Amino acid sequence: MTVCLVSDKEIARMNEEFRKKKGPTDVLSFPAVTRRSARLRRTSTTMKPGECLGDIAISPATARRYAKKNGRKLSSELRVLILHGVLHLLGYDHETDRGEMDRVERKLRRRLGLA
Repeated sequence: MTVCLVSDKEIARMNEEFRKKKGPTDVLSFPAVTRRSARLRRTSTTMKPGECLGDIAISPATARRYAKKNGRKLSSELRVLILHGVLHLLGYDHETDRGEMDRVERKLRRRLGLA
Protein backbone atom coordinates (compact mmCIF):
# COMPACT_ATOMS: atom_id res chain seq x y z
CA MET A 1 0.00 0.00 0.00
CA THR A 2 1.19 3.49 -0.77
CA VAL A 3 0.11 6.60 1.12
CA CYS A 4 0.66 9.90 -0.71
CA LEU A 5 0.26 13.33 0.83
CA VAL A 6 -1.03 15.74 -1.80
CA SER A 7 -2.15 19.35 -2.00
CA ASP A 8 -5.78 20.44 -1.78
CA LYS A 9 -5.55 21.39 -5.46
CA GLU A 10 -4.35 17.91 -6.44
CA ILE A 11 -6.89 16.02 -4.33
CA ALA A 12 -9.66 18.26 -5.73
CA ARG A 13 -8.50 17.33 -9.25
CA MET A 14 -8.48 13.65 -8.34
CA ASN A 15 -11.87 13.90 -6.63
CA GLU A 16 -13.36 15.44 -9.77
CA GLU A 17 -11.67 13.01 -12.15
CA PHE A 18 -12.39 9.79 -10.28
CA ARG A 19 -15.53 10.55 -8.24
CA LYS A 20 -17.08 13.35 -10.31
CA LYS A 21 -17.24 15.49 -7.16
CA LYS A 22 -16.07 19.10 -6.97
CA GLY A 23 -13.60 20.38 -4.43
CA PRO A 24 -11.02 18.90 -2.11
CA THR A 25 -11.68 15.96 0.18
CA ASP A 26 -9.56 14.54 2.98
CA VAL A 27 -8.80 11.04 1.65
CA LEU A 28 -9.19 9.02 -1.54
CA SER A 29 -8.46 5.32 -1.99
CA PHE A 30 -7.49 3.54 -5.18
CA PRO A 31 -7.58 -0.27 -4.88
CA ALA A 32 -5.00 -2.14 -6.95
CA VAL A 33 -7.53 -4.93 -7.50
CA THR A 34 -11.31 -4.70 -7.67
CA ARG A 35 -12.51 -6.68 -4.69
CA ARG A 36 -15.80 -8.29 -3.89
CA SER A 37 -17.74 -6.68 -1.09
CA ALA A 38 -16.18 -6.82 2.35
CA ARG A 39 -19.05 -9.00 3.58
CA LEU A 40 -18.41 -11.70 0.96
CA ARG A 41 -14.65 -11.44 1.24
CA ARG A 42 -14.53 -12.29 4.95
CA THR A 43 -15.26 -15.93 4.16
CA SER A 44 -12.23 -16.39 1.93
CA THR A 45 -8.72 -15.04 1.49
CA THR A 46 -8.39 -12.90 -1.61
CA MET A 47 -4.91 -11.43 -1.14
CA LYS A 48 -1.85 -13.26 -2.33
CA PRO A 49 1.54 -12.84 -0.64
CA GLY A 50 3.18 -9.69 -1.98
CA GLU A 51 -0.04 -8.36 -3.49
CA CYS A 52 -0.43 -4.59 -3.26
CA LEU A 53 -3.64 -3.26 -1.69
CA GLY A 54 -3.51 -0.01 -3.62
CA ASP A 55 -2.93 3.68 -3.04
CA ILE A 56 -4.28 6.23 -0.59
CA ALA A 57 -4.11 9.98 -1.24
CA ILE A 58 -4.51 12.35 1.71
CA SER A 59 -4.70 16.13 1.72
CA PRO A 60 -2.94 17.34 4.90
CA ALA A 61 -4.53 20.78 4.47
CA THR A 62 -8.05 19.33 4.51
CA ALA A 63 -7.04 16.89 7.27
CA ARG A 64 -5.82 19.84 9.34
CA ARG A 65 -9.20 21.59 8.97
CA TYR A 66 -11.07 18.41 9.94
CA ALA A 67 -8.72 17.80 12.88
CA LYS A 68 -9.43 21.25 14.23
CA LYS A 69 -13.18 20.76 13.72
CA ASN A 70 -13.07 17.36 15.49
CA GLY A 71 -10.75 18.48 18.31
CA ARG A 72 -7.92 16.18 17.26
CA LYS A 73 -4.25 16.70 16.52
CA LEU A 74 -3.24 16.53 12.86
CA SER A 75 -1.17 13.39 13.54
CA SER A 76 -4.26 11.63 14.96
CA GLU A 77 -6.42 12.80 12.06
CA LEU A 78 -3.88 11.41 9.57
CA ARG A 79 -3.96 8.02 11.32
CA VAL A 80 -7.77 8.01 11.19
CA LEU A 81 -7.67 8.83 7.48
CA ILE A 82 -5.15 6.08 6.76
CA LEU A 83 -7.39 3.57 8.57
CA HIS A 84 -10.41 4.86 6.63
CA GLY A 85 -8.50 4.54 3.36
CA VAL A 86 -7.32 1.01 4.17
CA LEU A 87 -10.89 -0.09 4.85
CA HIS A 88 -11.86 1.21 1.41
CA LEU A 89 -8.93 -0.70 -0.12
CA LEU A 90 -10.26 -3.83 1.57
CA GLY A 91 -13.64 -3.42 -0.10
CA TYR A 92 -15.70 -1.54 2.49
CA ASP A 93 -17.91 1.27 1.20
CA HIS A 94 -19.74 3.46 3.72
CA GLU A 95 -21.90 4.92 0.96
CA THR A 96 -23.54 1.56 0.20
CA ASP A 97 -23.03 -0.88 3.09
CA ARG A 98 -25.75 0.23 5.56
CA GLY A 99 -23.27 1.18 8.28
CA GLU A 100 -20.97 -1.84 8.19
CA MET A 101 -17.81 0.15 7.41
CA ASP A 102 -18.64 2.72 10.08
CA ARG A 103 -19.06 -0.02 12.71
CA VAL A 104 -15.77 -1.69 11.73
CA GLU A 105 -13.96 1.64 11.67
CA ARG A 106 -15.26 2.68 15.12
CA LYS A 107 -14.21 -0.69 16.56
CA LEU A 108 -10.71 -0.45 15.07
CA ARG A 109 -10.31 3.17 16.13
CA ARG A 110 -11.06 2.20 19.74
CA ARG A 111 -8.67 -0.75 19.52
CA LEU A 112 -5.91 1.43 18.04
CA GLY A 113 -6.50 4.36 20.39
CA LEU A 114 -7.74 6.65 17.62
CA ALA A 115 -11.11 7.54 19.18
